[in-house]
Amino acid sequence: MIGVLLVDDQALVRRGLRQLLELETDIEVVGEAADGRAALDLLASGVAPDVALVDVRMPGMDGLELLARLRADHPGVAVLMLTTFDDDELLFGGLTGGADGFLLKDVEPDDLMRAIRSVLGRTLVVDDHMAGRLIDRLRPGEPASPPPSVEPLTDREIEVARMVAAGASNREIATTLFMAEGTVKNHVSAALRKLGLRDRTQLALAMRER
Repeated sequence: MIGVLLVDDQALVRRGLRQLLELETDIEVVGEAADGRAALDLLASGVAPDVALVDVRMPGMDGLELLARLRADHPGVAVLMLTTFDDDELLFGGLTGGADGFLLKDVEPDDLMRAIRSVLGRTLVVDDHMAGRLIDRLRPGEPASPPPSVEPLTDREIEVARMVAAGASNREIATTLFMAEGTVKNHVSAALRKLGLRDRTQLALAMRER
């Protein structure tokens, strides 16, 4: 049996997912959590899922922060991210953070079941629509490395940019570097301006080439 942990702040969504999963003969729901912190508490209590279905945006500890904790402390749990937001930044943050899959919540039930079985075998799964845009970002016409910069990045801006490339959220960066979240946003904005880049996704791709 494939043990699945449901992590979503909406009880109705969790109930619907549970009902779908319970129709499968090889999948069982081993726990439910309303946010990342509750999910970690379940794991600490002995719940041992094979796959975690994780909502990206939740109050408290969100999906990306939970993903970082799972990769650090529970690497054996495959993580399939679910979201209602078709957002490139969320997609890239999840994938660079080590997610095994990324799907929109309007996914067909059969596709969701296939995705759960695929990520269990560590096969990367990405929603077709979002995958197309990700590929476009990586094509030669979309520069992955920064153009020559007239104004060099400061050491702090480089440090923040590297954490962006590692998939960290502004909140995680602020906590790690002991600074205000607003200061982190200012450093990210400065790095984008100096490198002539459009958004965090391009910044993350650029830093991976440095």
